[in-house]
Amino acid sequence: MTETTARSEHLVERQLDRYVRFWNAGTEQEQRELAAATFTDGVEYRAEIGILNGAQALMDFRNQFVAHMGTAALRLREQPQVHHHRARLRWQILTEDGAGAPFATGTDVIRLDEDGMIDSVTAFLDRAPAGFDPEAHH
Repeated sequence: MTETTARSEHLVERQLDRYVRFWNAGTEQEQRELAAATFTDGVEYRAEIGILNGAQALMDFRNQFVAHMGTAALRLREQPQVHHHRARLRWQILTEDGAGAPFATGTDVIRLDEDGMIDSVTAFLDRAPAGFDPEAHH
């Protein structure tokens, strides 16, 4: 591995850590700081629930989820896979009670731009939450 490749992979790993911290941020200020350091202005997030554009839309989505569900934490299920400015993160969402099975599990495919900022996320549900109707979101 060349020094440039190693440096690039380190940058991607740092951004992926920020990405997870963004979803778990405890305050709006922390969320804003992480969003500014992690996402491009026009970041696109594609998921079963729809297409969101911009960091503010991601913050709103996360905050609405937490307001509805209570405390929730995104945790990685395994080490991310990274190559060519792309990453695959397998995650689980743990809710407030922390007991039993995760609320949901999924996989995010993340693309980073040439500056190392996340410019798109495609989220797949590997195990949807109980009662989730994907047809309701099309």
